[in-house]
Amino acid sequence: MTRSYFGTDGIRGKANEKITPELALKVGQAAGYIFQRGEGRHRVVIGKDTRLSGYMIEYALVAGFASVGMDPLLLGPMPTPAVAMLTRSMRADVGVMISASHNAYEDNGIKLFGPDGHKLSDEIELEIERLLDSDLSSKLSQPHDLGRARRIDDVRARYIEFAKRTLPRNMSFEGLRVVLDCANGAAYRVAPEALWELGAEVIAIGVEPDGFNINREVGSTAPQALREKVRELRADVGIALDGDADRVILVDEHGRLIDGDQLMAVVAESWREQDLLSRPGIVATIMSNLGLERYLASLNLSMERTAVGDRYVIERMREGGYNVGGEQSGHIILSDYSTTGDGLVTAMQVLAVVKRRGQPVSEVCRRFEPLPQVLKNVRAPQSLLRSETVLGQIEKARGRLGEAGRLVIRPSGTEPVIRVMGEGDNRDLVERIVAEICDALRTPAQVQDLA
Repeated sequence: MTRSYFGTDGIRGKANEKITPELALKVGQAAGYIFQRGEGRHRVVIGKDTRLSGYMIEYALVAGFASVGMDPLLLGPMPTPAVAMLTRSMRADVGVMISASHNAYEDNGIKLFGPDGHKLSDEIELEIERLLDSDLSSKLSQPHDLGRARRIDDVRARYIEFAKRTLPRNMSFEGLRVVLDCANGAAYRVAPEALWELGAEVIAIGVEPDGFNINREVGSTAPQALREKVRELRADVGIALDGDADRVILVDEHGRLIDGDQLMAVVAESWREQDLLSRPGIVATIMSNLGLERYLASLNLSMERTAVGDRYVIERMREGGYNVGGEQSGHIILSDYSTTGDGLVTAMQVLAVVKRRGQPVSEVCRRFEPLPQVLKNVRAPQSLLRSETVLGQIEKARGRLGEAGRLVIRPSGTEPVIRVMGEGDNRDLVERIVAEICDALRTPAQVQDLA
């Protein structure tokens, strides 16, 4: 069945175009109907980031859920991992996060979690899609069974305490000067408070949301402001979250970026030393650097690759019994603590390694030398990936790279482009091969260099 609404991470699009109050109302009704199981009252936990359109979508969802007899519990601005955690903690039947993650404020989205705090399966998403295209009037509750909405006031303290409990009780960040970029997003209050309570000196930026400035020149996808502030203040580390705080990147004391691949290497090595890995390896995506795979192999750790998207990483982790996984972009899943990516918890785990080793962040977090990686976007129809000419060019290119590199060509799940990624020991060869693949796809297509 072709998907009409859900993408790789919930339903996402421009507010008041794709993401309308009418759609949010029906999502609430459909999900509320599906997740009413057993007797008694039924609860839905609803969080959001700081986009202006969040108010509109929140109230529409409340109306939808209440109309089918669910009690909406409103959290206000909270990180996505907090919503997942609170869905389980508050024994809710379903959880909702209103966010478009790292996108600009014009976009918004609806992410759904089951009662176990995990994102929904393909089967349930398709069931919701079927209901969205149907007449839901027969699913509505009688007047005496309508839901009641209420705001939950202590959720910040709950999440902060949860995050702190992922560390040993005696762990302190005292002596660390931390610049924290919250992207003017969902973690703008909880993340600075949590690190401060752990003893760090916290200089927070991206903590003045106005409904329009989420991810604007701040956050994990725009780290230049963080890099400059770290160098200016001679901080020990910089931490950048995205709009809903489910991803993180770090900046060392010199202002150099530390991506998700390096963070996974730090955690995997540290947990291996402490005998905390549930299996001797991790799960990453096809986009993670070959240098990470080689480094883990030197530690006798494996790396399983999945399609791009944290949901696929989590699925493989659950199937294989892994407790560490993630993406190069900074979605890191530590399943001992969370059912989804948690930028704050990941950053805290890495800071704990820094404190235990007593070394600067640049030494702790530079675990391997990444292979040269070239990534380009080609605006072209996805049907070209079935072209014999293009497929022949791709196979020829893979043969030239051999064991010394990788080539990944995939359609984007969020925009009409084909992504071409090559990596290998020989940068010149990689650049030539990627350029040749882009030429084969250009018909006429516009190529955007992402390097």
